[in-house]
Amino acid sequence: MPAVGWRELVHLPELGLHEVPAKIDTGARTSSLHGIVLDRFERDGEEYVRFAVDFQRQQVRQVCEAVHVDRRGITSSNGETQQRYVIKTPLRIGELEFRAEISLADRSDMKFPMLIGRSALRRRFVVDSGHSWLQTPGLEVEKGYKP
Repeated sequence: MPAVGWRELVHLPELGLHEVPAKIDTGARTSSLHGIVLDRFERDGEEYVRFAVDFQRQQVRQVCEAVHVDRRGITSSNGETQQRYVIKTPLRIGELEFRAEISLADRSDMKFPMLIGRSALRRRFVVDSGHSWLQTPGLEVEKGYKP
């Protein structure tokens, strides 16, 4: 089973998002992406959600659309439960691509725009919390935890 480090660059190909900095967090059940929900709509009988992903460093806003799977209460790290939209979309970490449930949240005050939770990791990866970029081609593996 491949190992992931405590941080990786991941891809959400159907959303057109590539090399998204992600923190691996086994304490979180659901993965989370920084996305500001703009609206909900229906297409071909399916509910969709349109959301904006802001990349502060590059000063870029990307508008994405995805099938809206659910709206559920998610408890954040500070213990507050928020109602969040959940989408299901392909996620690629290293060479492995699979469909993952991802909640949309305001992560503008977080260092990483994406968090990968244990549901996405289960039976796919082991976590090596002492290293970074184990599944990120083009970046040199870093030892240690330096956020």
